[in-house]
Amino acid sequence: MRLARTEPTDQEPDIRARPPLVREFLLVAGLFLAYKFGRQAANGHVEEAFRNAGSVWDLERALRLPGEGAVQGLLLHSQPLIHAANTYYAAVHFPATALFLIWLYWRRPAHYVRSRRVLAALTGAALVLHLLFPLAPPRMLPAAGLVDTGQVYGPTVYGQTPATDTMANQFAAMPSLHVGWAVMVALGLIAATRSRWRWLWLLHPAITLFVVVGTANHYWLDAIVVVALLAVALAAFRLPLSARTVPARLRGPGAWGSGEGAPVPAYAGGGSGTYEGGVRPAISEAPVASGTYAGGAR
Repeated sequence: MRLARTEPTDQEPDIRARPPLVREFLLVAGLFLAYKFGRQAANGHVEEAFRNAGSVWDLERALRLPGEGAVQGLLLHSQPLIHAANTYYAAVHFPATALFLIWLYWRRPAHYVRSRRVLAALTGAALVLHLLFPLAPPRMLPAAGLVDTGQVYGPTVYGQTPATDTMANQFAAMPSLHVGWAVMVALGLIAATRSRWRWLWLLHPAITLFVVVGTANHYWLDAIVVVALLAVALAAFRLPLSARTVPARLRGPGAWGSGEGAPVPAYAGGGSGTYEGGVRPAISEAPVASGTYAGGAR
């Protein structure tokens, strides 16, 4: 027997798998607001955030990870490139994830439900880490010797005084949700589409990683930790079997060499394989004449 393919299908979406729109909007908006207020509640802890930053920096050097300055050095060669990186950091993160969820909701409802659960779990775990492990980003760490490209070249989403920034918690570098959400967007679109070009979606997390490190907003370890958390969330919320398996299409006049249906054994005296009234008689225990079946397979 042939195994069913496990590729997503381009058929019309199953609207039965699509959750109510208003409920989903309120749920996603509520999750976003809860995370936003949670980050602000975790603001402060300046001294602890800088102590943790020193520990992360020392750990990266002990692990012989490449210095964040090597990536930033590539950006500093071109002011337009720095500006583009800052813009990507500020303007792509939320809209790309929102468009990803909207497209999945409309075109791949079963994939949407799983992706929303994974993103919610990942974001919740990140908020817990923000509360337990406040971390100053490398742009604030004197030992790193890095440039705050957002403040120097613009644009930036952060205030000039991190301790009093009421719009964002600048001491929530660990883990990097910029990277985590970007990886989820790429993996979700790869799983939900069949185009041979779908692997190019991996450019989104690759560019995001380059940007968050090059602009000195995150350490390498921020990205490593969030990818580990994402792997756990993906394992916890498996894609439903109905969304993963698609019956294989039969090719040519018949994948088995005898019509469009399932294979029919060619027994001695069996004729053409069709029967009066469309009912197949019970299989006889008479010996097979040729010893082979249609298509050459026994």
